[in-house]
Amino acid sequence: MLAGENNTIKAMGKILDMGPRVLIIKKGASGAIMCNNIGDKFAMPAYPAEEVKDPTGAGDSFAGALMGYLSQVGKTDFATLKKAIAYGTVLASFTIADFSLNGLTSIKKDDIEKRFETLKKLMQF
Repeated sequence: MLAGENNTIKAMGKILDMGPRVLIIKKGASGAIMCNNIGDKFAMPAYPAEEVKDPTGAGDSFAGALMGYLSQVGKTDFATLKKAIAYGTVLASFTIADFSLNGLTSIKKDDIEKRFETLKKLMQF
């Protein structure tokens, strides 16, 4: 809506022309896409969840994990942003697995890291 464009890639270009250096768009069950003002692009599918009980809050979990990771590492280069998107994707996958905060309250750091490694393997070809 902001760009007045239905095509996501064209919309991203128009939004980048407005001034941001990097743009990340969360596409719900279709994952996320990122591009920067020098033409780099990165797409991350949603985590292949076996069970979806409630998608409420998945975008917030995605954003929180992404920002938390960036805060932890103290960098925002393109490679780091890719990894942050992956962590956001992983946390969102826990959120959708149950109602309210129940999908997040029982997980441990090891659960997050295992799912991150699974996602990393899925993304390689």
